[in-house]
Amino acid sequence: MVKITKTVAKRMLGDVPPEKVFWFPDRKELKNLSELEMALKQMSEETFGYHSNETKSDFSNWVRDVIGDGELAKLLQKSATRAQAAKYVGDRVAWLKSQTAIR
Repeated sequence: MVKITKTVAKRMLGDVPPEKVFWFPDRKELKNLSELEMALKQMSEETFGYHSNETKSDFSNWVRDVIGDGELAKLLQKSATRAQAAKYVGDRVAWLKSQTAIR
């Protein structure tokens, strides 16, 4: 398990390298968790279902393999709805931001 230090939280919140962005079939891209949250709030159920179903876990895989957040990836894997996934991401973004604050 990765310890979430201020540095790790900032990295998880930041943009991923250009070669690691999440691409949608319509050529839209996601570069960070905040963009994932907004995309989940706005995408159609059909798009969500394409990327997250019994055989695919695209959002979970990207969060785990690229962002490096195994905890959020597990939550996304079990998200049954787009709204639930968006809430998980939004809550995690808020928590990560709280870890970057000067204490």
